Amino acid sequence: MKVVMVLYPGGAAAKENPKILGAAENALGLRPMIESAGHELVALTDKERDLDRELPGTDVLVTTPFWPAYVTRARIAAAPKLKLILTAGVGSDHIDLAAAAERGITVAEITGSNVVSVAEHAVMQILALVRDYLPAYRQVVDGKWDIAAAVTRSHDLEGKVVGIVGAGRIGQRTAIRLKGFDVQVLYYDFRRLTTAEEYTLGIRYAPLDDLLRRCDVITIHCPLTPETDGLFGRERLAAMKRGAYIVNTARGKIVDTQALVEAMGSGHLAGYAGDVWYPQPAPPDHPWRSMPHHALTVHVSGTTLEAQQRYSDGIRDCLTRFFAGRTLDRDYLIVDGGKVVSPSYSYAFGK
Repeated sequence: MKVVMVLYPGGAAAKENPKILGAAENALGLRPMIESAGHELVALTDKERDLDRELPGTDVLVTTPFWPAYVTRARIAAAPKLKLILTAGVGSDHIDLAAAAERGITVAEITGSNVVSVAEHAVMQILALVRDYLPAYRQVVDGKWDIAAAVTRSHDLEGKVVGIVGAGRIGQRTAIRLKGFDVQVLYYDFRRLTTAEEYTLGIRYAPLDDLLRRCDVITIHCPLTPETDGLFGRERLAAMKRGAYIVNTARGKIVDTQALVEAMGSGHLAGYAGDVWYPQPAPPDHPWRSMPHHALTVHVSGTTLEAQQRYSDGIRDCLTRFFAGRTLDRDYLIVDGGKVVSPSYSYAFGK
C-alpha cells in the first residue's frame, strides 16, 4: 500500500531534533514501521501540486490540522484507491466528510492527543492578554525601560469572569487550570454538562448571549461545524462587554475575520489571542497579523513535543490495525461504514 503524509516543513530544526515528529523530515517517526511492513511512504510538504500528483496512487492519506491539506470532494474523486484518511491531531474539518462517507472511506483522528497542550496554551494566552505581557517583553528586546507604558493596560486576572465556549475535553481541562486564579467561570455548550460535572469543574452554565454580556474573557474550544462557522460574527462581537478579551485555540473560521478586525480597531475588544487561522498557513497579509493588542501565534498549541508523540502513537496504532485488516479504535473514528459517526464533526467541507 502507499501511505502519503502531508506534514509541515521542519527544516534544520527537525533534522537536529528527531522529537519534532510532525515535520515531514521525520514523518511522525513511522517510516521504519511502514517500510518494514512492505508499504511505501511518501512524506510531502507541498499541499497542492505534490499532493495532487500523488493522489491517484494513494491508499492512506495522513494530514494534520497545523499544516492542513484541504481534502475536497474533487481531491477525493482524484484518489480512486483511497481507503483511509487520518488526522495526526484533533479536528478533521479540513476534510469533506460527506464525500468521504459517500465513497466508503474511513476518516479518523487522534482524539485526546492535544487536550493538555491546548488547554495550557489557552491559559498562557489569557494571561498574556490580561497582563499585557508582550509590550513589556518588547521593551527588553528594544533596550527600553518605561514602566508606565508597560503597565497602562495590565490587569489582574483574579476576580474576572471567564467564559468557556465549548466544554469538551479541552474546555474542561482549561476550566481546571483556571481554578487557581480565583476567577468565576461560565460555560456554554450545545450539550449541558451534568450538575456533578459542573460542580467538579467549578463552572456554571450560561446561554451564549448571556455569557457574552457578562464575561471579561472568552476562550473558545468548540469544533468547527456548520453551527459554529462564523459563530463570533459582527453582532456577537458587538454584544461582548467593552474591553473584553478573546482567546481562540479552536478554529479560525469560528470568528469572522473582518468583524474581528473592526472590533479590535475600534477598541471594543481589548485583545485577541489564539493560534488558529483561516486559511492555514495564514498569508503574510492576513489582516489579523496587523491588529492592535493581539497575542496570536502560529498553530502550535496542540503540537508540543509531548503532543507530537501522542499523535504519532495514535497514527501508528491506526496504521497497524489497518494493515492487519482490523477495526480502528472506536474513539478515533469520525467517518466509518459510509456514515459520519461523530456528531461533533458533522462539518462537510465547502458547504
